[in-house]
Amino acid sequence: MAGFNRRELGLGLGVSAAALATVGRATPAAAAAMPAAPDPRFPQDFVWGCATASYQIEGAVHEDGRGLTNWDVFSHTAGKIADGKTGDVACDSYHRYKEDTQLLKGIGARAYRMSIAWSRIFPEGRGQPNQKGLDHYRRVIDDLLENGIQPYVTLFHWDLPEALPGGWQSRDTAYAFADYAGYVAGRLSDRVHHFMTVNELRCFTDLGHSQGIHAPGLHLPPAQVNQIRHHGVLAHGLGVQAIRAHARPGTQVGLADNTTFFVPVIETPEHIAAAKKATREENAMFLTAIMEGRYTDTYLATQRADAPKIQAGDMKAIGSPLDFVALNVYSPVYVRADASPKGYLALPHLPQSPRMASPWLYVGPEVAYWAVRTVSELWKPKALYISENGCSADDVLVDGRVDDADRIMYLRNYIGQFHRAASEGYPLKGYFLWSLMDNFEWADGYTKRFGVHYVDFETGKRMPKLSAAWYRELVARNALV
Repeated sequence: MAGFNRRELGLGLGVSAAALATVGRATPAAAAAMPAAPDPRFPQDFVWGCATASYQIEGAVHEDGRGLTNWDVFSHTAGKIADGKTGDVACDSYHRYKEDTQLLKGIGARAYRMSIAWSRIFPEGRGQPNQKGLDHYRRVIDDLLENGIQPYVTLFHWDLPEALPGGWQSRDTAYAFADYAGYVAGRLSDRVHHFMTVNELRCFTDLGHSQGIHAPGLHLPPAQVNQIRHHGVLAHGLGVQAIRAHARPGTQVGLADNTTFFVPVIETPEHIAAAKKATREENAMFLTAIMEGRYTDTYLATQRADAPKIQAGDMKAIGSPLDFVALNVYSPVYVRADASPKGYLALPHLPQSPRMASPWLYVGPEVAYWAVRTVSELWKPKALYISENGCSADDVLVDGRVDDADRIMYLRNYIGQFHRAASEGYPLKGYFLWSLMDNFEWADGYTKRFGVHYVDFETGKRMPKLSAAWYRELVARNALV
């Protein structure tokens, strides 16, 4: 009712000025009867951080013995990247990592989720390790620790050594990954206490080998894709075993997964049950297999002759117990209960559904709550982290500032839903914002910006956006802002 003062509001309504003055104020008795406002704080030991990935930020692709990766090849293939760019330089973090540590320190981050480039450690994917690569990551990690920031290390974030014969089509790649994971854990677990094996199985398997929009850009038939998926989860499981065999006691092991998260369209028992069932069955080849040590009967029956070939001991390795599960949470899939044999029906996003700058990034903050709740109730992990959450925005630099209020809107609403999950007692231990800074966004090149720090890709200069100030305040309070 902007534009009307109190006197005008009361005219002709028989409302006294004294009565009008009490509008919006509760009496002491009424105030005492009101429910207490929810506590906006997160648990006292909650971990706040940011996340990046090696190929997206490092550059220096030909330095210090680094081997060629599938993304080097893919990004140099005409027509594969939206702006025709590559990760050859990216954010030049290989040389500017100390500057990036100060970005983390500037927002008060206590942790940093980073990935190690497999081909910097084993240029050929296996064989003779490259000491210069290992020394680089020791320097990066030491700099973080000296600034009070704990590293959470992902061992594979899509940049596969090109020299590995057959890539993920070969079962042998899973064993090569385990050798690499065990080697790194054995040499860095004096500094790193949390390792994630692989990042987003669905992306490096399906997007790379079925849809062809990520490296290596293949369009394979279902049977071959299912076998590649199996090699991916097997690599994870063998990697867990190798880390446990070589790391120091107490080292925590998990993975980062972009599980397809289903949100009940209405919070009623039947729709909640449908969302839980959909989450289990539609992720049968990935997180479900890892958490249960088996493929669901429905998945195997549906795939029939296309089902993966499983060797003795595979599922036991795949189901190796984890210390934590980390989730990459972005968009929801809404689902309702259905009378079909499946028992659920996923609802498509509509043309008018709200989304951020990336066409796939539909906005549905409640997915944050349901991701944590459903995974917790289905599989009861010891601990959960949000290894990625954030959004792209059409950031514009004006007079040295990026006032990305749209990103703040997105983060505030999603983190509010994570807070709901934590306040209800689900084992959510930390949150890593994607991303610390703008970077090479895979097939989108440099056309999509996800960072809370703006990067001038011509000069490499980093500049905090308004969202960085907002996140700094949230971290300082350990509470919703």
